[in-house]
Amino acid sequence: MSEAPVLDLASLRRGCAHCSLQQLCLPAGIGAQDLQKLDDIVRRRRPVERGERLFRPGDALNAVYVARDGAFKTVSISEEGEEQVVGFHLPGELIGLDALGAGVHRCEAVALTTANVCEVPFDQLSFVASQLPSLQQQLLRIIGQSVGRDQDHLGILVRRQAGERIALFLHGLAERYRNIGQSATRFKLPMSRDDIAHYLGLALETVSRGFGKLQEDGVIEVVGRQVEIRDPVELNRLAHNAEHEEPRRRGRA
Repeated sequence: MSEAPVLDLASLRRGCAHCSLQQLCLPAGIGAQDLQKLDDIVRRRRPVERGERLFRPGDALNAVYVARDGAFKTVSISEEGEEQVVGFHLPGELIGLDALGAGVHRCEAVALTTANVCEVPFDQLSFVASQLPSLQQQLLRIIGQSVGRDQDHLGILVRRQAGERIALFLHGLAERYRNIGQSATRFKLPMSRDDIAHYLGLALETVSRGFGKLQEDGVIEVVGRQVEIRDPVELNRLAHNAEHEEPRRRGRA
């Protein structure tokens, strides 16, 4: 009997991590042979230029995407032609789950930076997941996280004060960077302030003033798009308790 081929699990996991599929395979406890099945269906490293679209509204759900590097925004266009940013996607986060319900995309995914993406054909992913319970469970968790981010976005939009929306946005973004293994206190904003304004439902000038106020109060330090969160405790308070507490810094005056 011929020996089974030896699979280099460490190499496969490195490849998976490099193409940012760790959300799918690394936390799911997938074994070597099962990981190979996932590895086989991934179309690796498709280069995407800044401003390029992965899909548009009405496109069929053919694949889901994961950024190896770079970032994306998903945008909904109203009947009046107005743009609403409905989400941002960092490396390692799945893009394209908006089409799961109807089978067609309801928004477009636009590259915020030059990026490389892994393209995963959805029908093949579904087939492999049906054979691998651990992958199927992980996929359901990721879908749940996507729904959670949508709910968080709605939670931001109902906040009355612009400062609360901005603080909650920065706090949530920091946590997402932490979740993908990057610094939660020092990061570069891949999106413009205009994108942030469209995401938060605010005017561009309001967003700029909000960032300036947080910097003036020593909560953050901003240089261009580089952000340092200097007072995470205060940012958390502003994001979650602003309606219930008097501002700490005002009390120092």
